[in-house]
Amino acid sequence: QVRLVESGGGSVQAGGSLTLSCVASGFDFESHYMGWFRQAPGKEREGVAAISETATRLRPSVKGRFSISRDNTKNTAYLHINSLEPEDTAMYYCAAKPIRGSPLSLSAGQYNYWGQGTQVTVSS
Repeated sequence: QVRLVESGGGSVQAGGSLTLSCVASGFDFESHYMGWFRQAPGKEREGVAAISETATRLRPSVKGRFSISRDNTKNTAYLHINSLEPEDTAMYYCAAKPIRGSPLSLSAGQYNYWGQGTQVTVSS
């Protein structure tokens, strides 16, 4: 059974930092891209970061504040967020997409497996 379990969200003040974790099970983690997405109330889900074995991709608006990493020995992906802004308030989801020669993507529609999300709330 495929599972993606996010953790690490919370309520923080603007300027703070968080690291979100996503533990995967039930599929071959190393053969999948891992992505992080977020969805604020009333807005569409948007991709913020994705990672392959050797490359990362970030949404331009979060470059310099967000970074993504993975530990294949722990089947875990991470999203590191610095200098949090109220506009970062959203539910954050991790997702997995088979590599199979496809490009690293921030498009939610290309991801097969999804977690339940972890809430990040940033107060000013």
